[in-house]
Amino acid sequence: MTIAAATTDAGGDLRRPLMLIDGDWVASGTGRTLSVENPAKRKPIAEVPRADADDVDRAVKAAAAAFPKWSKVAPRDRGRMLLRIADALEARTEELARLIALETGNALRTQARGEAALSGDIFRYFGGLASELKGETIPLGEQVLSYTRREPLGVVGAIVPWNAPVMLSVLKIAPAVCAGNCIVLKAAEDAPLGVLLLAEVCREFLPKGVVNVITGIGPECGEPLARHPLVRKLSFTGSTGVGKLVMSAAAERIVPVSLELGGKSPSIVYPDANEDWAVDGVIASMRFTRQSQSCTAGSRLFLHESIFDSFLQKLVDKTSKLKLGDPMDEATDIGSIINEKQFKCVCGYVDEGLRSPDATLLMGGLPPQDGPLSEGYFAMPTIFAQASNDWRLAQEEIFGPVLVAIRWKDEAEAIRMANDSHYGLAAYVWTHDIGRGLRTAHAIESGWVQVNQGLGQMPGHSYGGYKQSGIGREFSLEGMLDSFTQKKNVTVNLQVTGAL
Repeated sequence: MTIAAATTDAGGDLRRPLMLIDGDWVASGTGRTLSVENPAKRKPIAEVPRADADDVDRAVKAAAAAFPKWSKVAPRDRGRMLLRIADALEARTEELARLIALETGNALRTQARGEAALSGDIFRYFGGLASELKGETIPLGEQVLSYTRREPLGVVGAIVPWNAPVMLSVLKIAPAVCAGNCIVLKAAEDAPLGVLLLAEVCREFLPKGVVNVITGIGPECGEPLARHPLVRKLSFTGSTGVGKLVMSAAAERIVPVSLELGGKSPSIVYPDANEDWAVDGVIASMRFTRQSQSCTAGSRLFLHESIFDSFLQKLVDKTSKLKLGDPMDEATDIGSIINEKQFKCVCGYVDEGLRSPDATLLMGGLPPQDGPLSEGYFAMPTIFAQASNDWRLAQEEIFGPVLVAIRWKDEAEAIRMANDSHYGLAAYVWTHDIGRGLRTAHAIESGWVQVNQGLGQMPGHSYGGYKQSGIGREFSLEGMLDSFTQKKNVTVNLQVTGAL
């Protein structure tokens, strides 16, 4: 089955892909389906299976049955399979990118192609790390051999969100499988098509049952996966609220859990960085070209009072030049919000900002009620100037293109405000003084800090959050070892000889 050319209806444009369980493409046991919408057009583009607890049980049992044999495959051989998956994904980058843009609303040129390419790179990175699944020897004396082994956990239950669905799925699948685990991954209900194409590629190179991908909604599909007795590890990316539920389910069975959750990331600009390069970096760190639907979006902009107005003017001038429109158009910089619920949520925050007497709207606002942009869930890039870091728009994760700019006078004040959040995922610092930049980076309570750049994560980064932004690390060798293996110590008395 080819996902991009799956069965269509009489109109020729409705995909009906199936789930991957135990190497086979299957419907849900009940036959029920979910509709997948193109958010830029507000029109259905696919129907996918609506899995329930019975489907989850089938998938988990298939993974559990495959685990004993898969865990015994030599790590270098597992790595070679991942490298072949990387090559196959690379050959289908454009197909995958167009599918991502279609279902997520992320612009093809600025976002979807990058996500598709990075997905192949991540498989290649972890495929090359297979030989690093090694232990240590402990020097306890000449008559004792004591060593550790890195062993897989078993069945991994993984749940991913819709903002970067393929890349985030790869971050679960590649290290888990490389380490010798089998996996059951629940795709986001709003964006499952790219993940199913990914499953198609994995199926070509991996034994059946090693990778299973199911589709459905959280209460019917995600919760049974989190609570299944055969699942030995939970890996979740999404909101902090749902992450707490996943952690609670893990606590019932003492199952290890990795959580990559929300963020309200600070971006601190010093007076010496009142330049175009820093403005461009702030735009990148705000993830405007992903509609700021990113947990690393630098949505709290702390500007020194001496450059507050001039920096914001440059920021408005540059941001206003970004083109909002059809994600499939090569000229588009910014696409659409994922669905109606999130669109209304973002608009609600903007409306509150417009009604606040203490906030000044510098650009953006509520979306148009007519014209081409009214046909989809298009949110305007919006910037407010605001005096207080305590304001709801400066404290809550909006997950939309709404930036709040706040003045600061001295460094200690800026750092205090940056840390005044229950989130701690990402942060950004902008200055020519590298000593000051590093001092600030060390003082900020975030797991991933960039100085003088606003780029996204790359393979090799040790990426994860502080506080309520999560537990564990991804993107790295450290993330694979800590999240998807367990350490066993073996100690041998070398003095014993012969039979007992």
